[in-house]
Amino acid sequence: MNQLHEERPGSRRLCMGNEAIVRGALEAGIAVAAGYPGTPSSEIIEALSSMAEPMNLYVEWSVNEKVALEVASSASFAGLRTMAVMKQPGLNVASDYLLHLSGSGTRGGMVLVSADDPGALSSVNEGETRHYAKLMEVPLLEPGDFQEAKEMTTWAFELSETIRNLVLLRTVTRLSHASGTVAMGELPETDKKAHFKHDGFIIDPMEGVVMSPPVEWKHGQQQEKLKQAQELFETSPFNTYEGPKEPELLIITSSVCNLYCKEAVKLLDAEARVGILKLGTTWPLPEKLVRKHLATTDKVFVVEEVLPFLEGEIKILAAESVGEVGAKTFYGKRDGSLPSTGEMNPDRVVAALSRILDVAYAGLEAAYAQRATEISFMGSPNREATFCPGCPHRASFWSINTALTMDKQNGFVCGDIGCYSMAVLPAGFSTLKTLHAMGSGTGVASGFGKLSKFGMDQPVVSVCGDSTFFHSAMPPLVNAIHNQSDMTLIVLDNSGTAMTGFQTHPGLAADAMGETATSIDIPNVCEALGATVKVADPFEVMSTRETLFGLLEEDGVNVLVLKQACALSPDKKHTKAWEMAVDESVCLGEGCGCNRFCTRVFACPGLVWDKEKGKARIDEVVCAGCGVCAEICPVGAIGKEAVGMS
Repeated sequence: MNQLHEERPGSRRLCMGNEAIVRGALEAGIAVAAGYPGTPSSEIIEALSSMAEPMNLYVEWSVNEKVALEVASSASFAGLRTMAVMKQPGLNVASDYLLHLSGSGTRGGMVLVSADDPGALSSVNEGETRHYAKLMEVPLLEPGDFQEAKEMTTWAFELSETIRNLVLLRTVTRLSHASGTVAMGELPETDKKAHFKHDGFIIDPMEGVVMSPPVEWKHGQQQEKLKQAQELFETSPFNTYEGPKEPELLIITSSVCNLYCKEAVKLLDAEARVGILKLGTTWPLPEKLVRKHLATTDKVFVVEEVLPFLEGEIKILAAESVGEVGAKTFYGKRDGSLPSTGEMNPDRVVAALSRILDVAYAGLEAAYAQRATEISFMGSPNREATFCPGCPHRASFWSINTALTMDKQNGFVCGDIGCYSMAVLPAGFSTLKTLHAMGSGTGVASGFGKLSKFGMDQPVVSVCGDSTFFHSAMPPLVNAIHNQSDMTLIVLDNSGTAMTGFQTHPGLAADAMGETATSIDIPNVCEALGATVKVADPFEVMSTRETLFGLLEEDGVNVLVLKQACALSPDKKHTKAWEMAVDESVCLGEGCGCNRFCTRVFACPGLVWDKEKGKARIDEVVCAGCGVCAEICPVGAIGKEAVGMS
């Protein structure tokens, strides 16, 4: 991923889609980039941060996506080219500022990269961001392959400076994380000088005050910018057509679905019957171009992911132009040819296309498919999602679940997004009872904690990670304290944004570029806000549980910070505090009073059931040496010895 700046112009390199976007930004002369970690977008900021010094960039992991957009926009206001990067839920976070920014306009080229996740491959939703382009009235670009990801990124900065507004560049997981060959272009030698001009006439877009008022006038200017973009889109090289002049069926598609459509048409040997109009500029539609191709056929098949965004806009255009293009039969998501959920793939496109064209297509032979199914059920081990060996979250949720069970008041835990989301599953002892957006667990708990006037007497607990605390849990914590809610917030502090690759956050003493930064102490922040605060080590199960017991009895807002670094963190990886061993003479195995308690219930991957011996054992390769299993064994059969002791 790194050292993309060292690639010579004209050279070809196998690049991930995210790498191609990075190279495109470098070729555009980017100066500033800000974002918040989230798969599949994280590699963009990571790569740019690694090249900050040689390329004279400023790169940061911001506290959340709204702040990232604000930080990036300041560079644009000062005349620099800048980029904000986030995944699809992050644009929801940033949307408040985006609404104002799209109205005020920008100066230096500014690109907002939103990485959507159709199929929710690494998310808890598959919401998409194309609709924001229409809502916020900004241009939308969607690269269809890896070379285009680079070139379109570079052009997006030019487009932004032409219309003096932000440009939304949407990518998806299969483009961000897949790879293709990319030809490198020239890197500019730019003298990056920042200066914010603000003394001109108040509504001068380049030297006046940067603001969205006067709203009606600025809104009109914004729509003129869209029209200007639309005219440029009509001749954009990122809109392409392949196929006969008068196809029997016209496919209109965008993004990585372009590759699926090409494969499907080839598999059906339908090149002479089907044309593919690939749109890289998807909002606003290049209406003249689309009308031109609509007039060549009676049947139109729209392929996109996830929702029928393009399909709806194309149908509106077709209805408005019926006298010019004639009546059409449309296929897509609205008629059920394609699903409106999940990730698109060649199989889905082939299945729909074969029905539309009335072409028989056999994919896998039935016997082969049957055998593959049998093997998958009979030969593959069942691997449920679980926490890693030595994960502090397993220990934390063990203590939380145990404390709430023993408390016998039917208490519950509100959660949000992170590694710890798995606590809604057996891996976390099914502890979480609500699961929504980042920081929402604390906001929901704040509301629950005010329901005592209606007879609610259950203890209310919320959990969040250390990165999430800074991202979006602080405002609901303030809300809870101000409104005197009764709740306990547990901060699962594993010293990094672990779920997305250990990116930095304000609680750490380093920034995205590896330079020394001021660390913000979470317990001190919570105390300053007015909460009662305790700190514990989740690996010390008994003391953690007792501390939590005490907090559950307290009124008001209480905070428990469970601090223990992730077992996979760069500082801790490949280290062990304890060597673990099972005393087979003490282990009860499946006997009464145990019934494989450690491997069946606690279920750390470092604990293995030995069927032949009928005993538990430690997998020394997998075990991280956290020592927690020694505390939870009901008969004390698991022992621990400090590493280095004889």
